[in-house]
Amino acid sequence: MTDLGDLDDPYHGVHPAVPQAGYERLTWQEPDPRCDRVRVRDHTCECQHIVYELCQAGGLHFIRRLYRSDCVVEHQSDWLRAPEAERLWLRILLGQAR
Repeated sequence: MTDLGDLDDPYHGVHPAVPQAGYERLTWQEPDPRCDRVRVRDHTCECQHIVYELCQAGGLHFIRRLYRSDCVVEHQSDWLRAPEAERLWLRILLGQAR
C-alpha cells in the first residue's frame, strides 16, 4: 500500500516564484465588470498576501490580482485570447512578470 502522508494537512497551492532580474512590470487596471459570470481557471496559494487568478469570461481570459490585508484590493490584466493569457500566467508563476 502506498503512503499518502497525512491527508488532514491543508492543501497549499502553487506559490509564484520571486520576481526574476529584469522581470516585466505589468500594467494592472481597476476591475472591469464586462461579464456577469467569471470562471477562475487556476489560482495561486491562498496563504500568500497577493493571490493571482487566471480567469475566463465572455470568451476571453485575464489575470486577476488580489491584495489581502485589512481589505481586498483587486486589479486585473488586459483581457486576452486564451493562448496569450496562458503565456502571461506562466510568466507570472515563473517570476518573469508582475
